[in-house]
Amino acid sequence: MKAAIIFGSQSDKPVMKKAADVLREMGVEYTAHILSAHRVPELLSQTLKELEVSGVEVIIAGAGLAAHLPGVIASQTLIPVIGLPIASGGLGGMDALLSIVQMPKPIPVATVGVDNGANAAHLACQILALKYPELKKKLEAARIKMKADFANENKGVEL
Repeated sequence: MKAAIIFGSQSDKPVMKKAADVLREMGVEYTAHILSAHRVPELLSQTLKELEVSGVEVIIAGAGLAAHLPGVIASQTLIPVIGLPIASGGLGGMDALLSIVQMPKPIPVATVGVDNGANAAHLACQILALKYPELKKKLEAARIKMKADFANENKGVEL
């Protein structure tokens, strides 16, 4: 069970770390790469070929501003790509969100909310859980714990 995290800039690290933390917690092996669809397109293509050969089964791709990285990745591989829009610039991530979510057919990119690295990793785990029963059990246990924690934290509310 392998994932890859790809993002375009050092400044994206705090958001992408949230994805890495969830993958680590769930026991999913991953590699992380800083690559740019615009600045190093040949290196990106080469890396995607290497990821395919290595057995990577899902890619989380984070990008801000024009956010071309997830779409460019999806155009070059059949590995499922989860786009993670990152807030940068003056539009609070809406530019990145719209860029990622509006992919032309037949090149889809699953997309999560702006700066929501944890949800990108949870979605990656759900995709992987279709093949790996042990991961599905971990996800089920996490959901049960989440529900119990929520119920315990919110009983007896006084206003």
